[in-house]
Amino acid sequence: MRVGESGLRYGVMMRQVRTQAPDYVGLLRGVNVGGKNKMPMAELRVLFESAGFSDVRTFIQSGNVIFKSKQKPTSSFLEAAIAKRFAIMTNVVLRTSSEIRTVLKHNPFPIDEEARVYVGFMAQKPSAAILDALDHERFGAERFAIVGAETYLYLPIGMGQSKLPSYLDRQLKIPTTVRNWNTVNKLIELTSR
Repeated sequence: MRVGESGLRYGVMMRQVRTQAPDYVGLLRGVNVGGKNKMPMAELRVLFESAGFSDVRTFIQSGNVIFKSKQKPTSSFLEAAIAKRFAIMTNVVLRTSSEIRTVLKHNPFPIDEEARVYVGFMAQKPSAAILDALDHERFGAERFAIVGAETYLYLPIGMGQSKLPSYLDRQLKIPTTVRNWNTVNKLIELTSR
């Protein structure tokens, strides 16, 4: 009788662990941009599901994948799976749902400027030496701040005409994928469900 009760409790505990798997966000770099690296989001969802992830959702066409995983996923595993399935070499930057929410708190720019704020999600935190060498004055009204592994960009002329993101990409030499403030807020909303 106790064995059965123990087994039942164990079974209940296992179900709770499964439903409490943490949310992750996979941010793909350079997908479906300007007609290049075309990747149907429905097929990307199927790929993530076949890799063992659950509750897989995508948001817009730029490669934002929200999913649950019992084990910590790795960028290298996802990048290899995407390359094999789609024949596209792309970086995948991973964040947990709590890391995505922290991005909101660390925005250094005033609330009224959020429409022009973008966040660059880096694969890793840059070294202090690299940060010290960055020229903060070079781009006039365009500004940036690096907090941990995120780059906050204030781009009054928008992303398309700005030279700041490519400068940072060359200087930092860290895989980075950029999202606008609206997308960041939607990802926060989607990982809070």
